[in-house]
Order: sequence, then structure tokens, then C-alpha cells
Amino acid sequence: MAGDPEAAVETYLDRARAVAPLVDEEARRAPGQPISKAAVEALRGAGLYGVMTPRELGGAELPLAGAIRVFAEIARADGSTGWCLMAGASAAAYFGAYCPDSATRRLFASGVPLLAGQFAPNGRARRVEGGYRLSGRYQFGSGIHVGEWVGAGFLVEVPEGEPPPYLFGVVPREEVRLLGNWDVLGLEATASYDYEIEDAFVPEDACFLFASPTRHRGGAVYELGVIAQTAAGHAGFAMGVARRALDELRELSRTKVRMGAGSFLAEDERFLHELAVLESRLRAASAWVLESFEALEAGVGRTGAIDALLHDEARQATVHVTQEGADIARRAYLLAGTTALREGPLQRCFRDLHAGSQHFFASPAPTLDYARRLLAAPSRPGV
Repeated sequence: MAGDPEAAVETYLDRARAVAPLVDEEARRAPGQPISKAAVEALRGAGLYGVMTPRELGGAELPLAGAIRVFAEIARADGSTGWCLMAGASAAAYFGAYCPDSATRRLFASGVPLLAGQFAPNGRARRVEGGYRLSGRYQFGSGIHVGEWVGAGFLVEVPEGEPPPYLFGVVPREEVRLLGNWDVLGLEATASYDYEIEDAFVPEDACFLFASPTRHRGGAVYELGVIAQTAAGHAGFAMGVARRALDELRELSRTKVRMGAGSFLAEDERFLHELAVLESRLRAASAWVLESFEALEAGVGRTGAIDALLHDEARQATVHVTQEGADIARRAYLLAGTTALREGPLQRCFRDLHAGSQHFFASPAPTLDYARRLLAAPSRPGV
């Protein structure tokens, strides 16, 4: 599979489709509860946490567009599980690509690890022999209840006037104190608890610079850094959950009769028109995601450098599919009538996509960056 990326993508898509029914069943069995160990072990057994990890460490090192499609399959089964998968898989990819052998021998000793955590620079660290002493309070540790290692972003103390280095690092789960505080509207089952790290030792080799990580292994895709890889995960999540919302609506329409109507929803022309429009919107947004990430990865593969316009375009495609997905889910929720009020996949899609739309990777910031880049760039031929 290493020499045939398309075959590798199909293999992992088949694995994702094979475990999706169990993921769906587990989500239905205990709605709102943290994703089950059974679901996590099924994903792990299928190798899905390693879809972005360098092959040298036992991962699949799929093309970004392929990883996005895998994430979408699991997110279609359950948004929270898909969210935790994409977060854990992208974090494993970071540390697999950007840490030296001395660290990966520990982190990947038993295969691709379960990684969770927040990488915003909420921690402060001081240099000590062999690494750093880190303290900080973090939020949104998605999947931390099953994590083996916990990630953290932090700034290193330096003399006044010098810019502090911004690092990503990991510590064993045992060195983290969970604080709870995950009472939310959507993505409930991600168990994205607040957590605290107090004076933990982070070895130098288990860290890398956020802005300019050194690639120790893997292909040119890892030259893109953490932003593009993270965006890919968010795009896959939104594509999958929005897909499930429309699939649920389509099935419901065959048996649903709205109060006062004389026929099934599927026979109403206004409904049919809106369904077609929503399907068109999702397919268009998803196509742009795959196109933009393929172009970004091809560009860095040719030159070894990031094309800034392609990078911002992929980020904007991620924003677009997330915000489109949230609105598609809202429209599906309204079209389903009172059926969507009750616990079930459609209600869950509505809540999960609206929760996901609050993330930085779906915020206006990438949109503004993309617009500025477009204005500065020369006109491009074609569409």
C-alpha cells in the first residue's frame, strides 16, 4: 500500500465503513455519555488513529484528502467519535513527524498512541536540564478520558524583551488532573474536559516548535505543519456529520407526514426542492475541500515549500464546509419537524455541527486571511 496511495485510501475507507455500525450503535446506546472504550478499540484495531501518522511508525500516512474521507465516514456514524478520532489522529501525526527517534520510541512503543489535549499556548514553562517544567490550565481535551498521552501548548520563559518560544509537548496521562466542566449543547460525548498540568517535566525531545517544526520522518506533506493537518480533520468531521443529517432527513421523508399535510414529506414539492438544494450545497462544499487539500499537498510535494495561497484556500474550504454543514443541519432539523426534537441521529447532527462551528478552525479568521491573500495574488487562469 505504501506505493499506491489510492489503494491505501480505499483500504482504510473499507475499514472505517466496517466499524461505523458499531460506532453508531454505541452512540445510540448511551447518548451524551463519553465515547465508549468499545468504539475506541474498534477504531484503534482498524488502524484509524494512524491514518495521518508516518508509515515509518506504523501509520498509514494517507494523502490529506484520503484522511479527510476516512474521518468523514466515522463522523457520519457519530459526530463526537469522529471529532475525537480526527483530533487524536492529527496529534499523533504531529509528534510522529516532528519528534526525534528518542521520543517516538517511547510514544509509539505500543503502536500509534491515543493522544488528546489542547495546543493553545495556555501553559508556561521554564527550562531545566533535559527539558522543561510545565504548568498550565487547559480546555477542550477531546478524548482525554481514554488518552494515554496528553498534549499541551506552552510558552517558555525567556529574558524580558525576547519573544518566548511557543512549543507543543506531551506528558503521560497520569500527570494530568481532569477538571470536568463539559456541560455543553453539542459534541457531548467527546468528553472534552478542562485539565490542569502542574510542574510536570516535559523532555526536550517530546516537544517541537509550533511555527517551524523540524520534519524527522515522513513525506513532504509534513512540511505543511500543524495548521493544515488540523484543518483537514475539521473538514472531514463537518462533511461526515452533514452527510448523516441529510441521509437521516431523506429516510424520514418517506414515512413522515407533517400535521395538516395530506401526503408524505417526500411527495411535497417544496420539500423536494429544498432537499436537492441542501444536497447540492453539501456536495459543492465537500468537493472544494478535497480539491483544495489535494492542490495544497501536490504543491508542497513539487516544491518542498508551502504555497501560501493554497494553504489559506484549504483553511477557507474547511471554514466553508463547517458553516455550510451547520446551516444544512439546521434546515434538515426544521424540515423534520417535531421528530427532530427527540434524541436521535438528526438531533445529534444539529447539535454537533453547531458546536463544531464555534471552533477557531471554523471562525472568520481564516476567511479574512484568505481574502487578503486573494487580493495580493495575481489573477489565476481558469475557474
